[in-house]
Amino acid sequence: MERTNYASGAKWETIVGYSRAVKMGNTIEVTGTVSVDDNNQVVGKDNAYEQTKFIIQKIEKVLKLAGASLKNVVRTRMFVTDIKRWEEYGKAHGEFFKEILPCTTMVEVSALIDPEYLIEIEATAII
Repeated sequence: MERTNYASGAKWETIVGYSRAVKMGNTIEVTGTVSVDDNNQVVGKDNAYEQTKFIIQKIEKVLKLAGASLKNVVRTRMFVTDIKRWEEYGKAHGEFFKEILPCTTMVEVSALIDPEYLIEIEATAII
């Protein structure tokens, strides 16, 4: 089975040893994604809705590179730093996935790699 790795150039990829996404066969796994732009700047500081929206748009971009779309997403996993803000995260997630309805998980974690990140999202897509 052919494997294709997709890199984003994030500083952590070479340090930790991971890919932005990996496609094997008809499955695409998208690594934990945070709300940071190409200049390493946080997008939507202290705004759970905006961070979630930006992250899903980033996920959508790498899926397109791999020949997929959000319609191919079968699972998302959301790691959040404040579960009390679930409606903000959920609103943005719902705007993208209300018709697709993937399996999803939202779990509160004690911290993410940068304190400005409120949420990190992983996704699995099947073509």
